[in-house]
Amino acid sequence: MKLESRNQKVLPLPRFLFRLGRYGMFALVLILFSVLLGTIGYHHFGKISWLDSFHMACMILTGMGPVVEMSTPPAKIFSSIYALYSGVAFLSISAVFFAPIIHRLLHILHVEQDDNENRRKE
Repeated sequence: MKLESRNQKVLPLPRFLFRLGRYGMFALVLILFSVLLGTIGYHHFGKISWLDSFHMACMILTGMGPVVEMSTPPAKIFSSIYALYSGVAFLSISAVFFAPIIHRLLHILHVEQDDNENRRKE
């Protein structure tokens, strides 16, 4: 997923929206993978129902905190590792989703700056 360089023109809006959709779909896949990983892990290690496992994985992934207390050592270890993973995953998924938006804004500002500099030289 390559972005245009600073020497290229700003991407037209329809192509930008398509790019935003691709990045959004990739972010969604990462979210689904993370929730699935947490759900299976909490169900296996925490010995809780599938619904509670899903609820717990979603709450941890979004940073809200645990809802079910883990009682066994393997469940506590999994919960700790998943919490660390979730912190990194949340930031990474946010970066993937917002990357094209931030790039476009910075690219537009840079193009405008280059246009102003070229006008001054003339």
